[in-house]
Amino acid sequence: MPRPDAALIAVACCGIFLILAPAHSAAPVGQPTGLEIEDFSYLDTSGEPTNQAAEHQVRLRALMSALKHDVEADRRYRLLPSSCAPPCASQGPVTSERLDAASEAGANILIIGAIQKMSTLVQWAKVSAIDVDARRVLFEQLFTYRGDNDEAWQRAEAFMSREIRETLASSLPISRIAAPQPTKLAVFTFELEDASASAPASGQTTTDEADATELAKVTNAVRNLFAQSDRYRLIEVHGANADTVKTNTLHDCGGCEAKIALNLGADQSLIGVVRRISRTEYTIRFLLREARTGAVIADADSGLRMGANYSWSRGAVRLINDRLLDSPSQR
Repeated sequence: MPRPDAALIAVACCGIFLILAPAHSAAPVGQPTGLEIEDFSYLDTSGEPTNQAAEHQVRLRALMSALKHDVEADRRYRLLPSSCAPPCASQGPVTSERLDAASEAGANILIIGAIQKMSTLVQWAKVSAIDVDARRVLFEQLFTYRGDNDEAWQRAEAFMSREIRETLASSLPISRIAAPQPTKLAVFTFELEDASASAPASGQTTTDEADATELAKVTNAVRNLFAQSDRYRLIEVHGANADTVKTNTLHDCGGCEAKIALNLGADQSLIGVVRRISRTEYTIRFLLREARTGAVIADADSGLRMGANYSWSRGAVRLINDRLLDSPSQR
């Protein structure tokens, strides 16, 4: 198996420079841990004849953007802009002056890394987390992944992001990790999409009094479900006056509910659709978005279920329990 290049090894050697300055005070107890993430360096030693430098830089920027976004969305951490003026220390060992700058900016942890393409299909990534307060390397991790296309880089980022954040949480003392704050969630009224044979020929869904009553029950049942979870705090949505809210067409507005939720003070938005296949068949779908960016966090469909409109509530509660609240990937 090939060995990592010296440029990649240099990331692991940063600790020898960390004893040049005294430790600073740690983050206040219960406050999110301040993180700085330096842009990773990239080195291609695969020997491939095609020059992919420009393509690699595009993918590297996308990886760094996604990694920082994941940290920013994790309420245990507080992402800070880099305090290092270019050219930064990602090309070599971290000095005490670099840590002084991070400390003065409020960072408790500095994340650095390097990615190296070893061959056509194999890439290595070395990531180090430096405890700015204690002036020591908290942990180092070597990741390997296969492929060199957009999908491979996205998979690598998702795995690295999760591992870095969880390893960091387990490496720091409990007093240094902030308890996650409840996510402020705007749950909009569930909407009906009628695809049954009795639907109007125009394709417009009409909601009669009985259906409206059941949709209200679905919405209340889902809101009560979230209210019982310590992960969420419900935001009142009655103040929303957008036309798509009034006409119950949020499911067909291309994600406009995220901006509406943001204006209400929410962190995330949730919409739900009951799709009637027949009078005794239906499906339920929910869509969870980040309010600030509109990015989809979770999207699930129940598949075909049996039952008239009085069973919609039961189906919606089960779907959200199974695919969101009880899902390991969403905890």
